[in-house]
Amino acid sequence: MKERSSDYKLLTGLFFKLLPYQILLIVINAVNGIVDSLYASNAIGKTAMSAIGLYGPLNHFLYAASIMFVSGSQILYGRYLARDRKHINSIFTVDMILSLALSVLTSLVMVLGVLTNGTRILVSTEPDLQMLNRYMTGQAIGIPALVLGQQLFAFLSLENQTKRTMAASITCLVVNGILDHVFVVLIPMDTFGLGLSSSIASWIFFLIMALYYIAGKSEWKFSIRSCKWHDAPDIVKLGYAGALSRFVEMFRCIIVNFLVLQYVGSVGLSAFAASNSLLAVIWAVPFGMVAVARMLFAISIGEQDRRSLIDVMKIMLTKGMLVMLAIVAALVIFAEPLTMLFYQDKTQEVYLMTVMGFRILPLCMPLAVVSLSFASYAQTSERKILSIILPVVDGAVGVVMFSFILIPLLKMNGLYISNVLNGVVCAAVIIAAAWIAIKKIPLSLEEVMAIPSRFGAGKDDRIDITVRSVDEVVNVSHKIIEFCNSKGIDERRAYFAGLCMEEMAGNVVTHGFTKDNRSHSVDIRVIYIGDQLTLRIRDNCKFFDPSEHTKALSEDDEVKNIGIRLVYKIAKEVDYQNLLGLNVLTIKM
Repeated sequence: MKERSSDYKLLTGLFFKLLPYQILLIVINAVNGIVDSLYASNAIGKTAMSAIGLYGPLNHFLYAASIMFVSGSQILYGRYLARDRKHINSIFTVDMILSLALSVLTSLVMVLGVLTNGTRILVSTEPDLQMLNRYMTGQAIGIPALVLGQQLFAFLSLENQTKRTMAASITCLVVNGILDHVFVVLIPMDTFGLGLSSSIASWIFFLIMALYYIAGKSEWKFSIRSCKWHDAPDIVKLGYAGALSRFVEMFRCIIVNFLVLQYVGSVGLSAFAASNSLLAVIWAVPFGMVAVARMLFAISIGEQDRRSLIDVMKIMLTKGMLVMLAIVAALVIFAEPLTMLFYQDKTQEVYLMTVMGFRILPLCMPLAVVSLSFASYAQTSERKILSIILPVVDGAVGVVMFSFILIPLLKMNGLYISNVLNGVVCAAVIIAAAWIAIKKIPLSLEEVMAIPSRFGAGKDDRIDITVRSVDEVVNVSHKIIEFCNSKGIDERRAYFAGLCMEEMAGNVVTHGFTKDNRSHSVDIRVIYIGDQLTLRIRDNCKFFDPSEHTKALSEDDEVKNIGIRLVYKIAKEVDYQNLLGLNVLTIKM
């Protein structure tokens, strides 16, 4: 445990540093939906609410398509990060072009549907049709900004521009709320005003992030010349599994709504809608965790980093799970106060159904953390069968299967329990998939993940060293030389490997640890595979690129920073990158 504590600590800190921003993005979408619904129901009327409901499947489609492009490009990002960083410009550019093309096409189809009354396939009665048409027209204006904004948010997160993404997200929320009031209350524009306010907020969200790229500050550039068009099918092929559950959820909703109406009535749908409207905000936590994990999985796989891959999953299933359990406990305890936000009469049937919704439905969330984590891992590692089966089971099959049995017997409680049992089925699918892959019952997390034996460096091919103070730096060289000797590496290369890492670790501790009051550590890894000796040092100190530092030094001042100069002189290859706020220096000897 001690050997992996530094790397695990760095990844844990990074995980929880990125998590709030990913949650914020999802929460803002949910809160914007709640705000729109409040203005629709209170300022316009029932027909406006029906328009928002009818637009729901289109919203699902756009979100699913956006997730497909985000996850596909992130997986390719991780794949090329360690071996071909220039290729990432192509991934970024192709991703933006694909997103723009799909979003513009969707907007045009929506407007055409409104102009030709093609929207009658969704609703044919007035005034519902008119309200839907006006709402769709307002929304169509902002769809390109909505989809492109999701892509920029993901790439800015990878460049550690979390403050900018937070500013864009909060501004989007505030603008949408203000414009809802202006376009619905002050200037009565009914549902067109609701859609238009969302569109303007989306464009502002997009432009705040786009300014970073327009100013030329980003590492990744939009460049048609850099495009490798074979990245387009790769993005879709790698990303569609991440969007699959969103697509199948649409069918689940249709079937579940039918069963509830059949065996419970509209009062059941009212209770389910009430509990779900609030839980939609809470679901931002596990979905945010998965978004962060997917980034870290992609980078670990791109670097062939076996240990970090396992550590990310451990963080999700331990630290992440504890956070989720605490939230679930709070929801169950405060079920009645939460219900009273919607219904105050405790004697009504809908009140009791909603209370049970808050008490039972949250229990599926910890199980969802497990299924979502493994679905993301399967997608990133290209375990194609599991990456398809698990989202389909989680998105629809499990809930629908149990709902057919339990709703007729237990009414709304049957639906709530079905969601929990769905998580159990997903866990069984994960275990079964691992059993088939490794041909035995999995007894450890590594076996459940079914990581191929050829992936990355095993325990015998690497040494991991943690440095937390100056006193520990002196032992670095000795440990590395000892490891090199055990692998039969010649004495000269072993000596220089130890010297390089001791110099760089000492530099980080001396200069990086003292820049702020945060707790820091240095993770050193030495890998020897196929006569290739690779040294990697990773820390969570402030940005420091030693290559830029050496260039800035005067050629005449040969004594200053002699350690860094020595490393660059004797190493075969030195590569620095800042990954999500971590300094990562890789040296090949």
